[in-house]
Amino acid sequence: MSHIKYTTMNWIALTNTNQLEEILKLSNITPVLIFKHSTRCGISRMALKTFEREFDLDETEISIFFLDLLNYRALSQDISIKFKVAHQSPQVLLIKNEEVIYHDSHDYISFDKIKEILKK
Repeated sequence: MSHIKYTTMNWIALTNTNQLEEILKLSNITPVLIFKHSTRCGISRMALKTFEREFDLDETEISIFFLDLLNYRALSQDISIKFKVAHQSPQVLLIKNEEVIYHDSHDYISFDKIKEILKK
């Protein structure tokens, strides 16, 4: 898997549909977070900055994937179908044991909420 340093974090670039099966398998070992981001959207940019500022987990505790919606729009639709979550932008999906255990979008994306869910 290739890593991208899009902003301040080392994200795993989500660039093809085959990675969705890898994400499912990986979610049985460690929780997986997908962040869907539109590089042209101010709301998405603010949500991303807030998320990164609040993110304080060790990279061994969670795998974090970044989807650039402008370059991989069709992949976003595949995610919606595979995980049965309507497309939003920006959007986060938290996957554990092959199931989405949390998802939210826009200003409702909360890293504190994600940490709370991970503790359960």
